[in-house]
Amino acid sequence: MNMEIVTVGSLHPTIIEYLTHLISKRFNVMIQRRASVPINAFEEDKSRGQYLSRDILEVLAHMRNTNNDALLGVAAVDLYAPSFNFVFGQADPVSMVAVYSVNRLRPSFYGLRDDVRVLHLRAGKEAVHELGHLFRLRHCVNPRCVMFFSSSLADTDLKEDEFCDRCRKRLGENMRL
Repeated sequence: MNMEIVTVGSLHPTIIEYLTHLISKRFNVMIQRRASVPINAFEEDKSRGQYLSRDILEVLAHMRNTNNDALLGVAAVDLYAPSFNFVFGQADPVSMVAVYSVNRLRPSFYGLRDDVRVLHLRAGKEAVHELGHLFRLRHCVNPRCVMFFSSSLADTDLKEDEFCDRCRKRLGENMRL
């Protein structure tokens, strides 16, 4: 099984290195890195200062190499979806693409001093979460499971970057289909 990862805009290479290692370990897959997609390929909603995640998903769906099982886009800009003030990420299991943003995962977004370790941990959790959705995992009721819905950063910080036993079993079943 193979997955692709692509940056949407500019990101520090250590984030992608960390994600590549974690995703490879959690899903037992090989990761192929794609060239970055410039953020100016997408239209910013100027009134919100955000980008519509669905627009990015559509572009990623056209980019996905069909020889690979999934494509994950990692952005550094703020994302939103209709009916939400913001989203950490969004997945489309039909096209097997997901996108998420590290923007609200940075301590500096909240006026705190940036901490690379904290950013990596948060980025890893949200990447694994969105990829879990691609393999038809729903939100979990276990607040420590990576598939728990993060409505706030506190939820992300509380959960682990691993699947609970129930979600891990379901993931294994779904990846074998």
